[in-house]
Amino acid sequence: MGGEEHGITIKNLSINGLLAKLNIDREDIDIKYIFNTLLVSTKIDLYLPEMRLAGEVEVVRADIENGHILLALEFKNIAYDIDKDLNKRKAYRKNMPDFGKILLNGEYRNFTTVNVSVEGLMICLSEAISVEEGTITSFEFKRLELEGEIKVIWVDLISDDRTLIGLQYVHMENNAIKGIPRFARQQTA
Repeated sequence: MGGEEHGITIKNLSINGLLAKLNIDREDIDIKYIFNTLLVSTKIDLYLPEMRLAGEVEVVRADIENGHILLALEFKNIAYDIDKDLNKRKAYRKNMPDFGKILLNGEYRNFTTVNVSVEGLMICLSEAISVEEGTITSFEFKRLELEGEIKVIWVDLISDDRTLIGLQYVHMENNAIKGIPRFARQQTA
């Protein structure tokens, strides 16, 4: 929210959303800050690794209770029961379907992103294509203003002659990935 990641405590949860207490001890973040931040956009990213839930929510209410900021959040674009490898991943992945281009086998091909993180992206090609894992190639993803080199981590041919490819950033012209939170996991002692 507001370009920053904040910890939350879930107060209650329903099928449509949740009520969360913002876990902050900074004096500069108060209810006025929250409302000013929400003037830009009421949609924020949410990541609950223990519940295997990630995606976008909309802030429908903000309030103060016993000196704590409470946010009522409505699910908008949420992935429930994220795949079994969630806890092995280093970074949060945001569902972000959009278009880009990648150079494969000497030809630029259009792709659609499945999800995006600060470390890479998963794309879908509308054709079956053979690509070697470990291949380093060029790509362009205009929505996030990203371009540069990317490495093919895995390839999977799926139904309807489409290809899913997992990619990792190698070298990019724009190192700041705006709009994709890192969501660092809390370390427990």
